[in-house]
Amino acid sequence: MGELNFFSGLQVKQTPKGTSICQQKYIRELLKRFDIEASKVIDTPIATATRLDMDETGSPVNQTMYRRIIGSLFYLTASRPDIVFIVGLCVRFQSNPKESHLKAAKKILRYLKGTQDLVLYYPSGYLVDRKSTSGMAHFLGSCLISWGTRKPNSVALSIAKLYM
Repeated sequence: MGELNFFSGLQVKQTPKGTSICQQKYIRELLKRFDIEASKVIDTPIATATRLDMDETGSPVNQTMYRRIIGSLFYLTASRPDIVFIVGLCVRFQSNPKESHLKAAKKILRYLKGTQDLVLYYPSGYLVDRKSTSGMAHFLGSCLISWGTRKPNSVALSIAKLYM
């Protein structure tokens, strides 16, 4: 059967050191389909000050085109965790998209244009240690000011396992 190279739009590259997954080809096709190839690249998918809401007074846009863009971006989230938040935000406005929502979706495409080469990498030989990971995030208003994760020093056994 051979080595896995493509699976459902995902490009897969396997080496003895690990496996990488990306969707470069799919991104290039999206940029072409939605005529973003000549657009300027941006560094982030959304500015921190951007607020997307229902935009009651905004100009309506073609609902079908907006849904195509959002559906395509949603599919990309399988290999691009960096766009999950903003795509999830844009998905909320599919029933009545306005010009501001379309601009946000196109900004995501412009961001992807500059980051097509990002991949998910899974090193081989990774051993699961059965330790849970806990995390915390501290906010001041709506701004994240610190975060952290931690694994415990030991693993607790279930009391049910002790009596078996």
